[in-house]
Amino acid sequence: MHIALLALLLGAHAAGATPPPTGCSTMRNEHRQFDFWIGNWDVYNTKGTIAGHSRIESVSEGCGISEHWQGAGGGAGVSYNAWDPGSGHWHQFWVGNTSGDVLYLEGGFANGSMSMQGVRPNAATGKPQRQRITWTPNKDGTVRQHWETSDDDGKSWQTSFDGSYHRQKG
Repeated sequence: MHIALLALLLGAHAAGATPPPTGCSTMRNEHRQFDFWIGNWDVYNTKGTIAGHSRIESVSEGCGISEHWQGAGGGAGVSYNAWDPGSGHWHQFWVGNTSGDVLYLEGGFANGSMSMQGVRPNAATGKPQRQRITWTPNKDGTVRQHWETSDDDGKSWQTSFDGSYHRQKG
């Protein structure tokens, strides 16, 4: 009789207990390195013209972030970004709607910025083109995204996009 009561009480206690945290919120700090990009943003080019809007949110219980981009000119796309403990790198997989563009990047957080690189064919020549995107959180709460390309295997770089992310109000 006492054993049955003890089992009942232990079961009731376990059922009311707070379950241990799941996901990546309690894991390595690397999972938090790109959290500065999370938010709803208005994105401006270097001339101060609106380039588009982006919604960046935490996904998979803090194990990654997703980006939902809507360009002012009509282009749109989605990316998924995650720290991979197995490789020791951050990864981004981007799909755009203009021509089904796909971009796969790999990199990490260093010197106050997230930087990732990848290679895809140059749309004009078909030859391999390096892609490098760097996101830098600024003291004023904005984030700079600098996208560069190289057609000479990284010897020289040209800016493709230089944008400033400003948090949307309200």
